[in-house]
Amino acid sequence: MLFYVGCAGAYDDRNKKVTRSFVEILNKLKIDYGVIGDAEICCGETSRRMGNEYLFQVAAEENISLLAEYQFKKIVTLCPHGLNTIKNEYPQMGFSCDVKHHAEFLSELIGSGHLKLDRAIPKKLTYHDPCYLGRYNGIYKAPREVLHAIPSLDIREMKRSGKESFCCGAGGGWMWMDEKIGKRINIQRLEDALATDPEWISTACPFCVTMFDDAIKSKDMEESLKIWDIAEIVEQALVIDKKT
Repeated sequence: MLFYVGCAGAYDDRNKKVTRSFVEILNKLKIDYGVIGDAEICCGETSRRMGNEYLFQVAAEENISLLAEYQFKKIVTLCPHGLNTIKNEYPQMGFSCDVKHHAEFLSELIGSGHLKLDRAIPKKLTYHDPCYLGRYNGIYKAPREVLHAIPSLDIREMKRSGKESFCCGAGGGWMWMDEKIGKRINIQRLEDALATDPEWISTACPFCVTMFDDAIKSKDMEESLKIWDIAEIVEQALVIDKKT
């Protein structure tokens, strides 16, 4: 298996923590995996969404050439943007591979009994559906299966969830732009989450983690409310089956 880390997981300080959690899970479960390391480059998703098709194709061609140098059966990534790009857009340029999001991968490990989440986490939690995981790729069940496998976790759905979910505000290049009109989207989405009275918010996308983190800080709620990627929660609940 190739673990495609992605830009946020490699360079953003907050999302490096998610990468470390996922790697810790892989190591504890003795999963056979590898990473490209310093040679890995951006998948090019943001360039295409912001209209720079040339830059996207340059990045895609370089990535496809790089991936051809390695032998692996599937790619697993933490980023739904990378998932969508490599799985659904790289085939336009001749590359095809089994690509999974880490929520799907973790759900499969739980279903097979290889990953056991026996440590109770008595927290009130609401889950935010990333657009590129849900709307773009129809992956709603897997992250919830992972969370529901954790004992004592009180999972509360937001009014706008699943297929009716609401964006965190980072898609389409808006991660790097500033909204000037009306309420910021990440603030609106945080208010959706707060309506469930959570102690934790969980998601499965580095863009969403960043946007919620920013919104929580803007409301001075860092002490009472935490945003976690599902990999971070899984690491906290992880118990190894000695027979595997």
